[in-house]
This record gives sequence, structure tokens and C-alpha cells, in this order.
Amino acid sequence: MTALPDPSTSGPPLPPGGYVHREPGPLRRALPWLIGAAVIIGLLVLGYFLARSLQGAQRSFTIFFVEGGWKRFLLFLLAAAGVLALTSLLGQKIGEARTRRKISYAAVLGDQLTHLFLMLVVLIAVYPLFYVLIAAFDPRNSLFAFPNFSDPNIFYKTGLLPRLSVLSFENFRQLFDGVTVPLWQLLLAIVGGAALAVLGLLALAGRFGRDSEGLTRTRAWVTRILIVAVAALVLFVTPAQFQGTTNESKFLLSVRNTLFVSGVTGALAILLSTTAGYAMARLRFPGRFQTLLFFIFIQMFPVFLALVAVYSLMVTLGLSNTFTGLILAYSGGAIAFNTWIYKGYVESLPESLEEAAMVDGATRWQTFVRVVLPLSGGILVFIFLNQFIGTYAEYILSSVLLTGVDKWTVGIMLQSFTQGQFNTKWGVFSAAATLGALPIVALFYGFQGYFVGGAVSGGVKE
Repeated sequence: MTALPDPSTSGPPLPPGGYVHREPGPLRRALPWLIGAAVIIGLLVLGYFLARSLQGAQRSFTIFFVEGGWKRFLLFLLAAAGVLALTSLLGQKIGEARTRRKISYAAVLGDQLTHLFLMLVVLIAVYPLFYVLIAAFDPRNSLFAFPNFSDPNIFYKTGLLPRLSVLSFENFRQLFDGVTVPLWQLLLAIVGGAALAVLGLLALAGRFGRDSEGLTRTRAWVTRILIVAVAALVLFVTPAQFQGTTNESKFLLSVRNTLFVSGVTGALAILLSTTAGYAMARLRFPGRFQTLLFFIFIQMFPVFLALVAVYSLMVTLGLSNTFTGLILAYSGGAIAFNTWIYKGYVESLPESLEEAAMVDGATRWQTFVRVVLPLSGGILVFIFLNQFIGTYAEYILSSVLLTGVDKWTVGIMLQSFTQGQFNTKWGVFSAAATLGALPIVALFYGFQGYFVGGAVSGGVKE
């Protein structure tokens, strides 16, 4: 009998780890440049057809046309590329002198041009946010920045920058009109603001210094104080405190309603998805696989297909125009997606930890509460924030179930500012959108580490 050769001993020996480095081929090295060239050609073609469509068109009095402006922009890009070419050459020579290694000039220049392109993309993406923020302080109630043809500055002449002399807090004043705040609520707001400021200082201290154990404990206690202060304000603010006669004077009430609905929905999402996800991951029972397939199946259909059924069910149960009905509707839609997320995370945990706990006498429920949940901090925060952000600005379902202005959420209130052809309150809308976005920005910034980490939890198996 002839013995088969051992694959582990045949051929040249592999380096430690079994990994063999291979240089990328010519096509792979040229691929970024080909993609960049395709993008540039596409933009040039788009600009060409746009210029042709504008030829002979009637020019609006709200738009300032710069003759040959596209040529100036291309010259600016060429000048910027030339400056980057010189700085790349200088950087290559300095790098080679310091490292005594050969550095590719094309690679350095490619990085510099990529940074230039990304900076232009960021400016284009941030400008609409800047525009809305300026409209929030513009009392003229318009989203149009009219050009100032007499100003020599090109940014003011074209209307890209507003006239700062007309900006005021009038739109924000309308949002606080008729609002009464008791002393104890004012004190809670001050405590919450102080806790938020302390968290910001602790974040800076952790970023620039060493994140010690004492700093971590302090951050945890300050976070608890902030959560308690915000929860107390959300629970005890009443519609009687808002005596204004207009919808905009009740915007803060809509923020309170939204925080309450989104917070309770996030808590229910954690309760339902963790128990269901753990059962799907660790228990074996009849119908388990079919239930998982059903969860995937119902995710294919958008929410508005079930509006009639949800509304009919809430009317039958007497839960229409109530926060309870809206919370139950939101929570029911959150079970499937969050259950799949938590199931994948539990399956990534070593099952030997739970087996050791049960050998010591723990029940399955005690194992879940005392072993699995303490290891699930990141994914629990992710599930809560995912549900909170998803329901914060939701409009379709809330507009069907909620009818009274005192029960409106942020999405319905913002939509009410844009109703009507000639009385659209764009200034108030921008101010309300700016204030309404602050809780989401604060939550996402404060828990971004958990949010990003939870999004990839369960992706690596043991």
C-alpha cells in the first residue's frame, strides 16, 4: 500500500501563522484611480448637461448667476491639486529622509487628493445643516437666502451666507411662549444641565488623560443622576404647564411626549428582545425554527401596510389616542429585529459559563439574569438606542393613533408647522427641528462607543 503524502509537509514551509503576503496586482493598484477617474468624468458630464439645460432658461431673481463660475471652480480645484502635488513631494522627501525607506510619490499624492475630495464632500453635506440652523434664527420665516447684489463679497452676493444683522431669537421665543415651570422642575433642569456639563468634562479628561477606575465610577454616578433628572422631568411635566394658544407654544410638550414614548418603547424592546433572543439561542423547543423564519418574514413588509389593522385593534381595545396604544404598536414591531440581534450575541458567548453556573445550582433564569445580562451591556445599549432613535421622529403610525395636540409627538408637531400653502412656518420649523434634535445628538454622542460596539456584537464566534 502506498502512503499518501502529508499535506502539512509537502511544498515549501509556511511562515509562522501560515500567512503568505502577496503584493496586489496591477489591476487592484489601479482600481482606486479608475474609480476616481470615473467619478470625475461623471461629474463633468453631469455639469455639461446641467449647463445645457440652463441655456436660454429664465433666470430667477433669487439666484445670483456668476458668468463662467464653473471655470473658476475648476481653476480652484486645479490650483488646490497643484498645491497638494508640491506638499506631497515635500512630504515624500521628508519621509524618506526620516525613515530611510523608499516612499511612493503616487501613494502620497493619492492620499492628499482623497483628503481634498472628502473635505469637499463634508462641506457639501454639512451646509444643509448650517442652512437650517441659520433659518432657525431668521425671523423672516423663509428658507430662501436672497442674494445681496450690492455686496462685494461673493458669499453674501450669492446668498450662501445670510445677513447676520437680521438674526434673532424670535422663532425660539415662540416655542417657549406660555410655558410655566415650577421651582422644583427648574432645579431638576439645573441639576441635569450640571450633570451633562460634568459628563462633558469627564469625557475630555478621559480623552486627554488616563481613564482611571475612579473616573469611570464618577462617570457612572453622574450618568445615573442625569438619567434620574431627565426621567423625573419627563414623567411629571403636564399639559397644564403649556398655556399658549398656538401649536408652536406646545412644542416642548411634544418633546416630552416623544421622550416618554421612545424611552418606554426602548425599555420594552430590551425586556422583550432579551428574553426572546435568549430563548431562541439556548433553548430547544417545537416551533423554534418556524418562529425565527416568521420573524424574518414579517420584516419584509413596511409598517404602513398594517396601519388599518393596528388602528382597528387599538379602537377595539379602547387605546386610540393614548400613549399606551402607541407604545404597544411600536414595541410589537421591535420584537423581530431586536430578537435576531440579541440571539446572535448570545450565541457568541461561551456556553460553558452558563453550564458552570447551573452546576453550582443556578436555574436557567438565574443564569440568564446573573451571567448573560451582565455581559450584555453593549448590546443592550445598542438595542435601546436603536429603538429610541427609530421611534423618536416616527410620523406615520403616530399621526394615525394620536389626534389631540396635547398628545402629539415631535414628528406630528413639526409636520403641523408646514401645513398650508401661504402660512408655512419655516423659521419656527427650523428652530423646533434644531431643539428636537438635541436629545438624539446627546444620546448618540454619549453612547456612541456602545452603539458602534453593539452593532457588530455577535459577529465573531468562539
